[in-house]
Amino acid sequence: MLSLPTLTFPPKPLSIIPKSSFSGIQIRHKCPISVLLPSIKMTRSSVITMAKKEEELKEIRTKTTEEINEEVVELKGELLMLRLQKSTRNEFKSSEFRRMRKRIARMLTVKREREIEEGVGKRLSRKLDRQWKRSIVVRPPPSLKKMQEEEAAAEAEQSA
Repeated sequence: MLSLPTLTFPPKPLSIIPKSSFSGIQIRHKCPISVLLPSIKMTRSSVITMAKKEEELKEIRTKTTEEINEEVVELKGELLMLRLQKSTRNEFKSSEFRRMRKRIARMLTVKREREIEEGVGKRLSRKLDRQWKRSIVVRPPPSLKKMQEEEAAAEAEQSA
């Protein structure tokens, strides 16, 4: 009869973090964030960006709902142009994707806040949103119009 070697495992080390009475969650002792997450540094730039966002929200809130809708359509067109530039491997700023998506989200959030103030329910809001999306007339974004005007001006200069 063959004898198999027996394996013994070392005992599991005790957790450094004390467990709470609540099952499944560990609670850490209160200590500064810099001790827990040394890689995160709190700087003044994070405060400045928050101020910019608040200014942008104030600017958006001053606009009417129709103006917000128009700008959302324009920004979505710009986003499409960025995607086309990316697919054709043209030069573009990749940070523009995030910036535009965030701006669109802020505008739609303000639009929804106004609907909530008016008492429009979630279901009706989605219905109105679908109707609005169907009513949008496709038109070139401002950056494409500008590019076409520049090309037309260059052709006019060459022919003259």
